[in-house]
Amino acid sequence: MSYLSNYTKATSDALNKTISTFDGKQQELDEAFEQWIHLVHDRKEKDGTFFFCGNGASCTMAEHLSHDCFQNADMKTYTISETSHITAISNDISYDDVFAYRIGKIGTPNDVLITISSSGNSPNVIKAINTAHEKGMFVVTLSGKGEDNKSRKFGDLNFYVPLPTYGLVESAHAVLLHALLDAYLDKFMGGKH
Repeated sequence: MSYLSNYTKATSDALNKTISTFDGKQQELDEAFEQWIHLVHDRKEKDGTFFFCGNGASCTMAEHLSHDCFQNADMKTYTISETSHITAISNDISYDDVFAYRIGKIGTPNDVLITISSSGNSPNVIKAINTAHEKGMFVVTLSGKGEDNKSRKFGDLNFYVPLPTYGLVESAHAVLLHALLDAYLDKFMGGKH
């Protein structure tokens, strides 16, 4: 089998073995995914805001999906990753606060935080999760690498992809995020485009 075939097979196999949990209890993946779609619909109907965050490649994925959800699904979204925001908060407060700071200022119980972290252990992502809970927000996490990562422990609805490397985890997360948006568009907005 070629390198590319092995790579895509590993990603596909892991996606099919994604472990989903809700409030610490394991769920069937399809059930958790359906719950995620309905959560998005419910919070959008309540005029909630969807905050996306991640570091590095996960940051660009957060920005990408935030924009896609804003443009295609008419969702109110934030990525909390504008250059001036990240550099100001990092310089004036701390890098651990780059996501939590805005959530702490404007988050409401109708809002949702979606975190994307390959390791699931980034201190700024964990602080964002904790701050979101303090604001009464619902937290969805996407993680990989170590099965015992903190994101999975602290999120409400969690999707853990059992893959060992950043590139593979990031590829799987992109599939899950696009699948969510497309499923939402198919179910509630007349179809994906």
